[in-house]
Amino acid sequence: MNKTRWFALGIAVVLLAVSTGFRFMSTLFSTDLEAMFEMPQEQYQQEVIEEGTGNKIAVLELDGVIQDVNTSSVLNTGGYNHDRFLKKLEDVGEDRTVNGIILRVNTPGGGVVESDEIHDKIVEIKEEHNKPVYVSMGNTAASGGYYISAPADKIVAHPATLTGSIGVIMQSYNFAELADDLGVDMNTIKSGEFKDIMSATREMTDEERGILQTMIDDMYADFVQVIVDGRDMSESKVRELGDGRVYTGSQAADNGLVDALGSLEETAAMMREDFEWPNAQLVEYKTGFGWNSFLGGTVQSMVGGEEANLMAIQELLQQSDGPRAMYLYSK
Repeated sequence: MNKTRWFALGIAVVLLAVSTGFRFMSTLFSTDLEAMFEMPQEQYQQEVIEEGTGNKIAVLELDGVIQDVNTSSVLNTGGYNHDRFLKKLEDVGEDRTVNGIILRVNTPGGGVVESDEIHDKIVEIKEEHNKPVYVSMGNTAASGGYYISAPADKIVAHPATLTGSIGVIMQSYNFAELADDLGVDMNTIKSGEFKDIMSATREMTDEERGILQTMIDDMYADFVQVIVDGRDMSESKVRELGDGRVYTGSQAADNGLVDALGSLEETAAMMREDFEWPNAQLVEYKTGFGWNSFLGGTVQSMVGGEEANLMAIQELLQQSDGPRAMYLYSK
């Protein structure tokens, strides 16, 4: 056996070892530890941010990548949990003691379906429960983060918030040349011409690219319509602004994507003034404590907020059997 073949064999062994290690870590991270330890969890904790009497304004925090992939994952439990957030949004909407809702949005976006489910739930709360919904943007409220903000009665951003990134993205890897260099062949048996579309082991054809572009264009049109409806903005204006770029909060205010600049407290003050609730109490609704939340929060504090977001994005991509369309801003 010549040196080239020995080298290729060595690379293959290393890749196998890395793959095995990664599968082990993925299994560990995806274990439902809360179910394993059977620790009960209180549904919600109410933390008073500002004291008041009479009316109540509920603050719900959406922090992290909007995803619904293995919500029991260690990486995800301390951050965003899609099912849990939708349930909390629904419960707060139905809570007769709550008069208004502020969503504190800090997310680079995420899945197309997940973002749309949150959007629809916000519209439902406004229409069926007649409650105002304001959005207070944090560091980032981009792509899917802006999609879910669009139907709000008022959007308030910090001047340095990163928002916008209006658009859809779908990505995959192509390892064809590397496989050729290593002498690795992929055998594919398929029932139809496009069954392995976006395969990582060969070049994409022009026809396949056209099929996927049509899908992306349709999803983008839905994104545009959400902003047209939510912001009362012309389609041509939305498409002009929606070329995928991000805007600072100040830029977004200048072009009409947000209504005002300010903090969470200033957003609450705006709601009090707009609805004549001068003494309204400001209360944050937090998910109750549980083992998963504790462990997930510990992991995220160890890796840091930005790194945790990147790991969550990686998890979102890896948990799917194939590439998926996303409303996602990633650097």
